[in-house]
Amino acid sequence: MTTLKPKKINSLKDHFLLAMPGLEDPTFSDSVVYICEHNSDGAMGLIINQQMDIPVKAIFDQLKLEYQDECGRPLLFDGGPVQRDRGFILHANCEQQWESTLMISDQVCLTASRDILSDMALGKGPKDSLVTLGYSSWEAGQLERELGENSWLTIPAEAEIIFKTDCAKRASAAALSIGLDLRMLSHQAGHA
Repeated sequence: MTTLKPKKINSLKDHFLLAMPGLEDPTFSDSVVYICEHNSDGAMGLIINQQMDIPVKAIFDQLKLEYQDECGRPLLFDGGPVQRDRGFILHANCEQQWESTLMISDQVCLTASRDILSDMALGKGPKDSLVTLGYSSWEAGQLERELGENSWLTIPAEAEIIFKTDCAKRASAAALSIGLDLRMLSHQAGHA
């Protein structure tokens, strides 16, 4: 009988980071972060479960974009503590591309250019999307240290959780995707 070797993950790109109960940083407490890039220089991601009480139309108004009322209703997300004045659109992969679209996976893209907002304002943007202000980042080795401290649980990402799951249920849905009930997690970290 052959034993399967565990798959070594060199990058956490297209993974969720689920904040563990012991994570004391109030910015990331109870957060689910979608990792957009992870390499030897560090990591970048967007918090996908912290909605702000600000509708997308606030950005459309600021950029003086004409928009359809229903397109301005979704709420913005707090993507993280870095560059909170900059917008990022996490969206489902589609045929249409915009100036700065980066494909993260077969199903998820990231765009940070004005042209996608112009299309979204008129209902011509991607079918599934969320708009964040700011992003989360880690310098080289920082995320790896935090993982070693049991601050985060890594979970392969699912587009369904990002775009089709209610914001308040994304953390529990991410945990359930690997068979974990969040209510069973302890605030105490252990090492074998």
